[in-house]
Amino acid sequence: MVEPAFVLLLFNLAVAASLASILSRIPAFQRMLLREERSVTQRLEMALAFGSIFGAGAAARVFTGAYQAADLTIAGAYLAGLMGGYVTGMVSGILMSLPAMFANELLAMPLYAGIGVLGGLVRDCAPDTEEIWKYSPVFDLLGSWRVLQKKALASRIGYRILISLGLLFAEGLRLTGQFMFRSQAIFSPIQLDTVPFLPWLGALFGTSVLCAFLPLKIWNTTRLEKKLSLQQRLIAEAKLAALTSQINPHFLFNTLNSVSTLIRIDPDRARAMVYKLSNVLRRAMKNADNFSPLRDELAFIEDYLAIEIVRFGEKLRFLPDIAPEALNVPVPAMVLQPLIENSIKHGLSGKLEGGTIWLRARLLDGERLLLVVEDDGEGIPEEKMEDLFGASSGIGVSNVKERLEVLFGDNYRMSVDSRLGQGTRTEIEIPAGKAALAGVDYK
Repeated sequence: MVEPAFVLLLFNLAVAASLASILSRIPAFQRMLLREERSVTQRLEMALAFGSIFGAGAAARVFTGAYQAADLTIAGAYLAGLMGGYVTGMVSGILMSLPAMFANELLAMPLYAGIGVLGGLVRDCAPDTEEIWKYSPVFDLLGSWRVLQKKALASRIGYRILISLGLLFAEGLRLTGQFMFRSQAIFSPIQLDTVPFLPWLGALFGTSVLCAFLPLKIWNTTRLEKKLSLQQRLIAEAKLAALTSQINPHFLFNTLNSVSTLIRIDPDRARAMVYKLSNVLRRAMKNADNFSPLRDELAFIEDYLAIEIVRFGEKLRFLPDIAPEALNVPVPAMVLQPLIENSIKHGLSGKLEGGTIWLRARLLDGERLLLVVEDDGEGIPEEKMEDLFGASSGIGVSNVKERLEVLFGDNYRMSVDSRLGQGTRTEIEIPAGKAALAGVDYK
């Protein structure tokens, strides 16, 4: 009897880890883990999740009679209360007890409901709800002594001990019911009257503690991963906002310089330029999303180029070649304007005869969007090409590349090919479908 009992306790630990892993893969349960404050409805949903999973283990034990290791109702009810409070613990305990009640184990419902409430009481004693997730039944005695010596956070050690004592008390209640009413009224994985009492009492208590500890650690790992992912997304959004805001002042500064020049030599054209500038800024201020349809970006480019044409006259030519099916594809907001501005500023402004800018857009196999900005300007010197995406290259191209990295990670391609005296060609290839975009803020 000793060897089967030992195997049963080991299987208890394996089942506890398996059930915790199953729950941690359910998106709805992951959202539950991230909440610390819950409404009554959310507490009942959490109770239903615990009751369903751990109740299924109890049902497997009751209705098959062969899977006793699957019954983890003590740990499940206690964890439900510890994580969700009284309501969650009590309702979970009631749900978990239903299979046992069908088997005439009449102490099951009051016992498991009471253990769920006990978990809620222990939760209320937490100095901080984060301490629940940091629970460990194993203590670093040297480290604990140092904490006590410094009189800092000593309550955390006491609280971890309290969690373990609560589990031991819950297991003690079950054993008391077993001794008073024998095994007919309540289930216990080990009949202590058939094995050496003290050693197996310690083994039973230790298994109960570990069956609660393992799920907490697994769920905390999932919880930390989700929090880290959320923090990384927030950091990416903040970086993207900073990069986008960097473009607007840069563009405004250059345009105002052009207006100040025209005021002296051609006031009428200066007024026209200010009017066009107001249209551009109005559109830029409305564009609070990270993405907008390519159609809207083209309208923005046309307003921008209307300003530049006032400055350059007929020397500046713009030839768009856009596939109709690409017009509604979402693209990063203001991703094209810096590239076209670079073509004007560094490629065409130094040519007396001016030049042409081509903008092409094509869908590749319906899944990728290819954007091409090309000019027949002066080209980029080789020494500047080597540091084209570096910090010293200015805002334009490097800013666009950084924004693409934030939005798409490795799921994009950007290349710049330039030849002195012949012009520059910039290609961008990005996902075309909304579902393929990471972190899209597109409406």
